[in-house]
Amino acid sequence: ERLVESGGGSVQAGGSLTLSCALSGYTGGNYCTGWFRQVPGKSLEGLAATNRQGIASYADSVKGRFTMSVDDANHRLYLQMNSLKPDDTAMYYCAATDRLYPSFARADFNYWGQGTQVTVSS
Repeated sequence: ERLVESGGGSVQAGGSLTLSCALSGYTGGNYCTGWFRQVPGKSLEGLAATNRQGIASYADSVKGRFTMSVDDANHRLYLQMNSLKPDDTAMYYCAATDRLYPSFARADFNYWGQGTQVTVSS
């Protein structure tokens, strides 16, 4: 399983971006998935996680602003990010796990993308 993110870039505060994550080598099984971000010098932060049915839950820091979705037919994940703030500046990663239940913990995910940078200016 290989994950490739795209869609990062620079945006002004209050703007929007949509990140995409393509799952290649997909074996047809169901996965729980997630989006994470990391700022240099800080821990990886779990933002959104889906169960095997694609139902998402969110961290408090992004609830109401970010929306995660899963396109099973095309093996893609999306993270719609609205009302972006300078504090959202980070490297963003998608991840997948064959665990049965969703998780926000880095250690629970065994497939990771390479990351895409998001920069929000004030």
